[in-house]
Amino acid sequence: MNRQSSFGRLGQAGIILVGPKYPENIGASARIASNFGIGELVVVSEERFDQERMLKMATHKAAALIREMRVCRTTAEAAAPFHLIVGTTARQGRHRPEDQTPREVMAILAPLMAANRIGLMFGPESTGLCNEDLDLCQFASTIPTAGFSSINLAQAVAIHCYELYAAAHPHPFAAIPKSEFANSFDLEGMYEHIEEALNEITFLQDTNHVYWMRNIRQFLGRVQLKKREASMIRGICRKLLWHGRQKSDSTAAEQESPGQDISQ
Repeated sequence: MNRQSSFGRLGQAGIILVGPKYPENIGASARIASNFGIGELVVVSEERFDQERMLKMATHKAAALIREMRVCRTTAEAAAPFHLIVGTTARQGRHRPEDQTPREVMAILAPLMAANRIGLMFGPESTGLCNEDLDLCQFASTIPTAGFSSINLAQAVAIHCYELYAAAHPHPFAAIPKSEFANSFDLEGMYEHIEEALNEITFLQDTNHVYWMRNIRQFLGRVQLKKREASMIRGICRKLLWHGRQKSDSTAAEQESPGQDISQ
């Protein structure tokens, strides 16, 4: 039985917890995921969490999510299978994606849920997601509050899962088609090629490197590239790199080759 049939229409969605501190929050997140039919729990951490403490909060109905939980060393590894990722944040910043409420984000995602794997990403309890984590997200979601913005991790997970479930409810799913969108793994490979090509033509400098790459990520993230489009951009970058290196090799060969001695 596949994840979709086991968990319902949100079976292809997943919760990504980056650097959680307390096993109880992981267990509570698993319980919430099970409540709303979300089929995967991913944790980014090098720490080994106490399974009994997680299972106590998860209860027996969500125990399978804890036992099958995917544990990753990096956020990029955790994000790789997902096509569209929502990063949750309470902090504002000019280098961050445009914030929307959970309801606004899920309304955009609702028509795309049937064919794409959706990830909901949450940061550590004390600091939230950093800019590098948000670079992997196509959407940023902020829960509006009446002044006091500190919300418990499990509460934030519950609010986002509910909004995802509510947005999906009016959209009955038939057969699950294969997604045409590039997933995070595809996009990260594309960004590496873009960065390499821009370095080659000296567009990126030490002083503006992070600024321009973050802006390029945010722009292309809003476009929602399809797999073949990301592949096309990688192909263009590879060709640019090849031509640049061919030209460099040719110039170097001309400089090393001695000219014909006309005195002979």
